[in-house]
Amino acid sequence: MATVPREHFRISRGEDALRLYRWNSGVAQHYFCATCGIYVYHRRRSNPEVLSVNACCIDGLDYRALPLRQVDGKSRSAVSPP
Repeated sequence: MATVPREHFRISRGEDALRLYRWNSGVAQHYFCATCGIYVYHRRRSNPEVLSVNACCIDGLDYRALPLRQVDGKSRSAVSPP
Protein backbone atom coordinates (compact mmCIF):
# COMPACT_ATOMS: atom_id res chain seq x y z
CA MET A 1 0.00 0.00 0.00
CA ALA A 2 1.19 3.50 -0.85
CA THR A 3 0.09 6.50 1.21
CA VAL A 4 -1.36 9.39 -0.82
CA PRO A 5 -2.84 12.69 0.36
CA ARG A 6 -6.48 12.77 -0.73
CA GLU A 7 -6.06 15.97 -2.75
CA HIS A 8 -3.35 14.31 -4.90
CA PHE A 9 -5.37 11.20 -5.72
CA ARG A 10 -7.03 10.87 -9.14
CA ILE A 11 -8.67 7.87 -10.76
CA SER A 12 -7.83 7.89 -14.46
CA ARG A 13 -10.16 5.08 -15.54
CA GLY A 14 -12.38 2.32 -14.19
CA GLU A 15 -14.10 4.34 -11.46
CA ASP A 16 -17.47 2.94 -12.55
CA ALA A 17 -16.25 -0.57 -11.64
CA LEU A 18 -15.37 0.37 -8.05
CA ARG A 19 -17.58 -0.77 -5.19
CA LEU A 20 -17.56 0.73 -1.71
CA TYR A 21 -17.45 -1.35 1.45
CA ARG A 22 -17.89 0.10 4.95
CA TRP A 23 -18.26 -1.43 8.37
CA ASN A 24 -18.34 -0.47 12.04
CA SER A 25 -18.28 3.37 12.27
CA GLY A 26 -18.58 3.81 8.49
CA VAL A 27 -15.79 6.41 8.45
CA ALA A 28 -13.27 4.24 6.61
CA GLN A 29 -14.16 3.65 2.97
CA HIS A 30 -12.75 0.57 1.22
CA TYR A 31 -12.95 0.28 -2.57
CA PHE A 32 -12.76 -2.95 -4.54
CA CYS A 33 -13.04 -3.67 -8.27
CA ALA A 34 -16.45 -5.25 -8.94
CA THR A 35 -15.03 -7.03 -12.00
CA CYS A 36 -11.93 -8.74 -10.61
CA GLY A 37 -12.20 -8.19 -6.84
CA ILE A 38 -8.83 -6.48 -6.34
CA TYR A 39 -8.55 -4.18 -3.34
CA VAL A 40 -7.82 -0.78 -4.92
CA TYR A 41 -7.67 1.77 -2.09
CA HIS A 42 -9.20 2.95 1.15
CA ARG A 43 -9.84 6.18 2.99
CA ARG A 44 -8.54 5.77 6.51
CA ARG A 45 -10.64 6.06 9.64
CA SER A 46 -7.64 7.37 11.62
CA ASN A 47 -6.95 10.13 9.07
CA PRO A 48 -9.64 10.58 6.39
CA GLU A 49 -7.44 13.08 4.51
CA VAL A 50 -5.02 10.29 3.58
CA LEU A 51 -5.63 7.31 1.30
CA SER A 52 -3.87 3.98 1.22
CA VAL A 53 -3.59 2.83 -2.39
CA ASN A 54 -2.70 -0.60 -3.72
CA ALA A 55 0.60 0.29 -5.43
CA CYS A 56 0.04 -2.42 -8.04
CA CYS A 57 -2.94 -0.41 -9.30
CA ILE A 58 -0.89 2.70 -10.13
CA ASP A 59 0.01 2.88 -13.82
CA GLY A 60 3.71 3.48 -14.44
CA LEU A 61 4.77 2.93 -10.83
CA ASP A 62 7.43 0.32 -10.13
CA TYR A 63 6.04 -0.98 -6.85
CA ARG A 64 9.26 -2.98 -6.31
CA ALA A 65 11.12 0.32 -5.88
CA LEU A 66 8.96 1.36 -2.91
CA PRO A 67 10.46 1.03 0.57
CA LEU A 68 9.02 -1.84 2.59
CA ARG A 69 7.89 -1.61 6.18
CA GLN A 70 6.91 -4.64 8.20
CA VAL A 71 4.00 -4.08 10.56
CA ASP A 72 2.55 -6.21 13.33
CA GLY A 73 -1.11 -6.34 12.30
CA LYS A 74 -2.40 -6.72 15.84
CA SER A 75 -0.68 -3.69 17.36
CA ARG A 76 -0.23 -1.81 14.05
CA SER A 77 3.33 -1.00 15.01
CA ALA A 78 6.51 -1.38 12.98
CA VAL A 79 8.42 -4.62 13.38
CA SER A 80 12.21 -4.63 13.53
CA PRO A 81 13.83 -6.89 10.96
CA PRO A 82 15.27 -10.16 12.39
